[in-house]
Amino acid sequence: MKDKRILYVSSEVIPYLPETEISSMSFEAPRMVNNNEGQIRIFMPRYGNINERRHQLHEVIRLSGMNLVINDIDMPLIIKVASIPKERMQVYFIDNEDYFKRKATYADEDGNFFSDNDERAIFFAKGVIETVKKLNWSPDIIHVHGWLASFLPLYLRNYYDNEPLFENSKIVTSLYNQGFDDTLDKEVIEKIKFDGIPEEAVAELKDPTYVNMMKVAVRNSDAVIVGSEEIPEELSKFIKTIEKPVLNYHNMDEFSQAYLDFYQSKVLV
Repeated sequence: MKDKRILYVSSEVIPYLPETEISSMSFEAPRMVNNNEGQIRIFMPRYGNINERRHQLHEVIRLSGMNLVINDIDMPLIIKVASIPKERMQVYFIDNEDYFKRKATYADEDGNFFSDNDERAIFFAKGVIETVKKLNWSPDIIHVHGWLASFLPLYLRNYYDNEPLFENSKIVTSLYNQGFDDTLDKEVIEKIKFDGIPEEAVAELKDPTYVNMMKVAVRNSDAVIVGSEEIPEELSKFIKTIEKPVLNYHNMDEFSQAYLDFYQSKVLV
């Protein structure tokens, strides 16, 4: 992986959020690439329950200040950064007062799914891509983890499809058994169409469930990794119908070589 550039885009990363399959792999995979002489960037949302003082987040003024249009409303983009202790890895945080100030990730203290999770996901996808453009950093691979990050493949292939920085970037989406039982706002398809993305690209989001959200991500990806020992049966059946490389589940003790081989022999070809 020497000098290969891999962009990790995740809804969760340890040590900033509790340990889950997503947050753990979103730390271990970049560390593995780092240790094999690759170059990495990591992006995640700056949820309000992340302790900025303890983790020493600070705003990157030169990257902040842009407005992203979400459903015809200008939303300011703030970029923060922190270094993971004892690792040579920086994490970039996508922030916005309206979407990410609340002291929770996906639901309130009563377990109610946030009604604007669809817009938060759109904002996160656009925010990552715009920030990478400002960094002028062209990734060889973009590896997506978690449903809040899963609009990135859709936007990269349909909204930023003429952006030369990503012309040769390959997208890998990891599928986990860590979704949501509710649905996104039923208007999500209209909000995405507002950006000029054709309805056929998001037809499955007429029923915006976790499974359908991930199907859209997979359709716009170049390869798939199964990140949980068990994933929803409908997703298991779906990935058997696609003509794309699929890496089956590997646990944390044995994933390293499998991911490296997959990146090199199946994705970067």
